Amino acid sequence: MNNHVTLFGLPAEKGRWLFVPLGIIVLLCLGTVYSWSIFRKPLESLLKINATESLLPFTVLLVVFALLMPVAGFLIDRYGARLVSAIGGIVAGLGYIFSSFDANAFTLVITYGIITGAGIGIAYGVPLAVAAKWFPDKKGIALGTTVIGFGLSPLMTAPLAKNLIDNFGVRQAFVILGIAFTAIIVAISLTLKMPPEGWTPRGWTPSPKAIASQGARMLGTQSFYGLWICYTIGTFVGLAAIGISSPVAQEIIKLDRNTAAMTVSLFAIFNGLGRPLFGWIADRFSVKHATITTYVLILIASILMINAQAGQVATYLSAFCLFWLCLGGWLAIAPTATATLFDAESYAKNYGIVFTAYGVGAVFGTILAGQIKDTFGSYTLFFYPTAVLAIVGIIVATFMLKRPAIAAARDRSVV
Repeated sequence: MNNHVTLFGLPAEKGRWLFVPLGIIVLLCLGTVYSWSIFRKPLESLLKINATESLLPFTVLLVVFALLMPVAGFLIDRYGARLVSAIGGIVAGLGYIFSSFDANAFTLVITYGIITGAGIGIAYGVPLAVAAKWFPDKKGIALGTTVIGFGLSPLMTAPLAKNLIDNFGVRQAFVILGIAFTAIIVAISLTLKMPPEGWTPRGWTPSPKAIASQGARMLGTQSFYGLWICYTIGTFVGLAAIGISSPVAQEIIKLDRNTAAMTVSLFAIFNGLGRPLFGWIADRFSVKHATITTYVLILIASILMINAQAGQVATYLSAFCLFWLCLGGWLAIAPTATATLFDAESYAKNYGIVFTAYGVGAVFGTILAGQIKDTFGSYTLFFYPTAVLAIVGIIVATFMLKRPAIAAARDRSVV
């Protein structure tokens, strides 16, 4: 079968690599949500809303995004990658376009938060599901490289959005982005396909661990709970760090607003690099080693920020580069762990369920950071719970992040 499978006119072993840049482009479009801060000030001025109201659509989007991921996983298995990707792209694009209408804070929650969030939740997992199926031999690096598009998106889309807002206004910017994203994602969706049943890369033999994971159930296992907890901790810390990067630079380190904004571009690079890096670590060593490494780095970053003082720019940059690196790492570790520990044939459904941890971490991390600042007047105290959570994560990963018992037993019988 392997000799006759071709992709884009190439043998499948070579042609499959084109799914990686195509997936990156899709996620670059979807990752524009991380550039929401570019829209906030213009919307606050236009709609006469406050900072809390301008942040609410983004918060709702993250929750809807996470909630729709499990549903999307079932849709991919039932209707295929092409249709689900196209629908997700159209829904996300419509959310942008509807956000251009005569809006207020509430309608933006509906159009941007719910509609765009639903589209992203539907489309996000498709490139990852395609990569997971075509790269049984290189899951970590393929998934980690594909998902880099979501992390690096602000580097490209934030300047684009700012330019559109400056030249056409915020309403027209929504329309232009909505049309562009819909066209790009729908066009790419036409190229997506899953490998035929039984296909494997030429010359590759599944390892005993890969064989053992076949058919391994996920829900109700210690391994699932361990992964879910670890993913929640990773996104809790990482997404909160993203939200407070600039304020921390200004309030604790005493950087000016423009310099603080520039540091975020540096952090975005580390966020993007964390995805292929930790995907490679998961491939080369194990998911458990990759997980523990992120928590050790988060612990180091937390200790640095607990002791950070005004003027200690190097300390701030080192700590937040690590926070953003580890968040990027978790966007590679979680899908790789799902594809490695549990039945690969059920990857789309399984990762959708695992991804709910992202939503929980996003909500509680950002809320806690804000509450600590409002209560104590400083973000410094936020880094105590991140340090404690890093230690908890190391313990959970050590004792719970392993293949389900049934799969492990099958592994021993294979060996």
